[in-house]
Amino acid sequence: MTTLAPPPAPAQEGRHRAAAPPASRMRRLFTGAPGDPRWARPALWAILLLATVLYAWNLSSVTGNTFYNAAVYSGTRSWKAFFFGALDSGSFITVDKPPFALWVMGLSARVFGYGTWQLTLPMVAVGTGSVALLYRLVKRDFGAVAGTIAALTLTLTPITVAITRDTNPDPVLVLLMLLGAAALLKAVRSGRTMPLVWSAVAIGFAFNTKMMQAYVVLPVFFVVYLWAANTSLGRRIRNLAVATVALVVSSAWWMVIVDLLPASDRPYIGGSTDNTVWDLVIGYNGFGRILGASSSVGSQGNGASFGGSSGIYRMFNDIMGGQISWLIPFAAIALVGALVLRGRAPRTDARRAALMLWGGWFVLHYLTFSLAEGTFHPYYVTAMAPGIAALSGAGGVILYGALKERPAVGWGWVLPGAVAVSAVWAVVLLRRASGSGTVYTVAEVVVALAGAAAVLGLAAGRFTRRRRLIGLASLAAVVALLAGPAAYSVSTATTASTNGTNPTAGPSTGGGMGGGPGGGGMGGAPSGSGVGGGQSMGQPPTGTGSSSRSQAGRSAEGMGGGMGGGVSSAMITYLKKHQDGATWLVAVATDQTASSIILESGQPVISMGGWSGSDNAMTLAKLKSLVKSGKLHYVVVSSQGGGQGTDSAVSTWVKAHGTAVSAYSGLYRLDASDVA
Repeated sequence: MTTLAPPPAPAQEGRHRAAAPPASRMRRLFTGAPGDPRWARPALWAILLLATVLYAWNLSSVTGNTFYNAAVYSGTRSWKAFFFGALDSGSFITVDKPPFALWVMGLSARVFGYGTWQLTLPMVAVGTGSVALLYRLVKRDFGAVAGTIAALTLTLTPITVAITRDTNPDPVLVLLMLLGAAALLKAVRSGRTMPLVWSAVAIGFAFNTKMMQAYVVLPVFFVVYLWAANTSLGRRIRNLAVATVALVVSSAWWMVIVDLLPASDRPYIGGSTDNTVWDLVIGYNGFGRILGASSSVGSQGNGASFGGSSGIYRMFNDIMGGQISWLIPFAAIALVGALVLRGRAPRTDARRAALMLWGGWFVLHYLTFSLAEGTFHPYYVTAMAPGIAALSGAGGVILYGALKERPAVGWGWVLPGAVAVSAVWAVVLLRRASGSGTVYTVAEVVVALAGAAAVLGLAAGRFTRRRRLIGLASLAAVVALLAGPAAYSVSTATTASTNGTNPTAGPSTGGGMGGGPGGGGMGGAPSGSGVGGGQSMGQPPTGTGSSSRSQAGRSAEGMGGGMGGGVSSAMITYLKKHQDGATWLVAVATDQTASSIILESGQPVISMGGWSGSDNAMTLAKLKSLVKSGKLHYVVVSSQGGGQGTDSAVSTWVKAHGTAVSAYSGLYRLDASDVA
């Protein structure tokens, strides 16, 4: 089958290339490059359309992550909150991540208004953009077939579908890392400095999206360039030094600005132990994620894992297996086989460099996520998906070529063996989902039949050398390997809602906070906030008889103030009526409670203890200052005293000097006269 023939060797990039006429560039947009197969560009457009549909289907049902939604909303009310990534528009405390992804969503909300599609549209765009970019990268070195398989695999990765339909920052992180990979491969081929610098800048922006997770790929980036770049060793070392400077600057600029500002002029850094971004980098979002509560660097990571116990097989457990592991066996076999087949290539061989990059991407993420003992959510592993997808496409094509060209020396068994192992694993995963829906049962039958046909066809083709048989068997292999992830992905896209805090794909897996679609997100939109332009986050379609207030009210109802006090819609109505010009509507213990109130009331709310309730954001001196200046009148504390979200001195003082609002347990009113 001629369409599966190995691609021609990539041409070396020149310093100057004649620009194609505009009309020619427009035609290529739809037809592809002159040397591409006729089916390649239509197939790409079909995959991009599929990705867009999966990521954007029924977005009105998506609530997103209330924590980040509230920060985005606050950023539309205050440029100061926008810059710092503050949870509240009064800029009392930041979220526990750097703000780049919030900026992306915030700019969309400022232009189009705050609502469901305004926040999720950028995520759909970057998710689809990642598919297109991965196609281009893999096609460049391994041909249209490999690029198409890689793009389709990434599109149908279940956890990628789930997280792209959300407002967590991970889709932005993935796109920036892929941009870094694209620039790196260009630097490897050309040997020039600037592509490597741009690669470092992309990773720097990724750092400002999710901090240390962006650096997981850095070791393989350095190794690939140092080994394979098309220039002398001295220039490689010099270029890496220059790129390192660019990496430090692009990573640290926001952190340096924030940490140099006086603490009184900026929000408290949520998630830190000493109110600095640096502590957040090395602690809660750094070693704390890897080492958990035992970290010696002051991390507040509590070791909570929503993806099962740490260990080398974590990616295959009941929670994680259906999210990411479908093609891991195939990708691992393809990586080893492809590297062996390219073993005698020159040092600067572009294909081997690409295999090293995607293999390192996959292996480093796998080890990091499997062995991490700190806080771990299943959706983190969407960052591993490009490596698996690229290896599935590139490695699959290389193994296909080996089956045709070198069957007598044993290579004819590698591809059918890889397909068999992954197909069997897919059946195991689908059986775990048995009883969760007809789609999984049908997918199991498809995988079993297509897998058997693929293995038998490839094995027979090894002896008969019939290209048509091998080609048809290869198509059956693609169906067998992608039917399972497709079932999970379609189910995720068509389910009414996902858990915005911990989104997962497919059937419920019991993975901690809502292990699957239907778990519901906390959230709603600012009621009467005046930020129009679209349907509010979490609000049902017009005419359903429900309102954003009632939606968010149910989220806040019964959650408590994090210190034992309940926060209901009725309480929020009372607080707004008696706000009396205060900057903040109320102070509560945790980000979860504060974000729900922000989205319902449209007013700034203080989170005294950050995400986990253990931040030292509120001190007694700070509370007295806010009360004395009239910026805060109400605080929710526990009737039992002490505890979460603030220190015991604060809660003791509030109960000793404040006036309890008898209608609402745990709510106290404070005025300037109460401050000694």
